[in-house]
Amino acid sequence: MVSHVGMAHGVLFIAYIGMAAILIRPMEWNLKQTAIIMGCSLIPFGPFYVEKKYL
Repeated sequence: MVSHVGMAHGVLFIAYIGMAAILIRPMEWNLKQTAIIMGCSLIPFGPFYVEKKYL
């Protein structure tokens, strides 16, 4: 069970970072905003903060 859930977690993490990198120019994020957005991927429930504040 752990291997399946762990793999899904890793894939979703990579997808989050990849989509954040793709959206830097269309959303016109500066370096500080990009760092906060990508850093929030490491904090539990951080993406919810990003969604409320930046999207």
